[in-house]
Amino acid sequence: MARQETRLGPRPLPLHLATTNLMLLSSLAAWPIAKDGSLPWKAHLQQPFSSLLPQLASVDPNEFNAALIRAGLARIGAMTAGLQRYRSHGWRRDLPDPPLAWREGGSRLLSYADSGAPVLLVPSLVNRGYVLDLAEGQSLARWLAQQGVRPFLLDWGDPGETEQQFSLANYIARLRRALRHLHDKTGQVPRLVGYCMGGNLALAAAVAAPEDVAGLALIATPWDFHAGGAHQAALVQALAPALVPPAAKAGDAPPMLDVDMLQAFFWALDPFTVLKKFTQFASLPEGSEAERRFVAMEDWLNDGVPLAGNVARECLIGWYGENRPVHGRWMIDGRAVRPQDWKKPALVVLPERDKLVPKEGAAALLAQMPQATRLDAPSGHIGMMVGPRAEAGLWRPLADWLLSVGSAPQAEKLRPKVRRRATKVQR
Repeated sequence: MARQETRLGPRPLPLHLATTNLMLLSSLAAWPIAKDGSLPWKAHLQQPFSSLLPQLASVDPNEFNAALIRAGLARIGAMTAGLQRYRSHGWRRDLPDPPLAWREGGSRLLSYADSGAPVLLVPSLVNRGYVLDLAEGQSLARWLAQQGVRPFLLDWGDPGETEQQFSLANYIARLRRALRHLHDKTGQVPRLVGYCMGGNLALAAAVAAPEDVAGLALIATPWDFHAGGAHQAALVQALAPALVPPAAKAGDAPPMLDVDMLQAFFWALDPFTVLKKFTQFASLPEGSEAERRFVAMEDWLNDGVPLAGNVARECLIGWYGENRPVHGRWMIDGRAVRPQDWKKPALVVLPERDKLVPKEGAAALLAQMPQATRLDAPSGHIGMMVGPRAEAGLWRPLADWLLSVGSAPQAEKLRPKVRRRATKVQR
């Protein structure tokens, strides 16, 4: 039997380990300040802590200090156990690739069915597209193929020599060529589904070439990058000059933004995510479905893709820093990308618990697409796509909507169905 290599993630591992150790050290340093009531607390924590002050006044400081150390070491130990369990786990993704339908540069179009209404699935550029085809029972693409539609997945691939010079406009142009290929190949106008950053690309392609798109679904697509996360915008504005420096000389592309730098950016959104999730993972029953799902999702998260320098600058500075899309200042080929220019059927999916794309930021699309149908999915950014509630919360209502596109009477019949399902999930 071939030896399974130990995983490298969660990436960047030294940063996550240092953060956890810093938690312990900062707790020890904050204790003397907290005891005299001068430590600033978040508003919702101030009153609970104030109620503890009379009890803390009589606590032996040496004993309390020792208890803090024991508690911190216990948390670090639980997280470390989860990390070791994950890094040595035997599960590996082994789904075979479906047939190749088209290729351009490092990008591939994968075909999951031979008949049905064509649907082009567009993932983000910063993670592998197989999140839409993760594993048995966790594959939107394979599930849709059984529902009467004909899914195609656009796998962007790694930036090669050509893609390293790309801007967002180049990727959108490639997406438009993929749409035109599907239109010509199938003889039908494709439906277009964009996930996360893929939704931004899909929207730009759709408004530029509406003749090649029958309906547009945007899943957890960020639009107002300052809504629900002003601290994120401030963080990006502070870090962007170092993360995405300009080209060294005129005519050159800026340097690529590598995977570990991207992962460090996501770490900054919630520095203790790894501590929390790997502590929880350590307590899962061995051999359970929850354990396998965790490993599959974590493997995908750590299998990132570097970003072309121009793309990284457009996203981090133009989107996160300057918030251009919601203000109508995101320009592609000299034209602003305006959601209100899309006049055909549209679906906007909002995950209930999303740290990467705050719900308020994605909901900004609805204000600019008043004709769009809204769907509230009951999970987080990744869980809504591959979690245990994905089929009921997202896949099924998405399939209903896709099948309704192209038939006005049927669309009117199914649209309330999608809204009712969304309302039930919210409760």
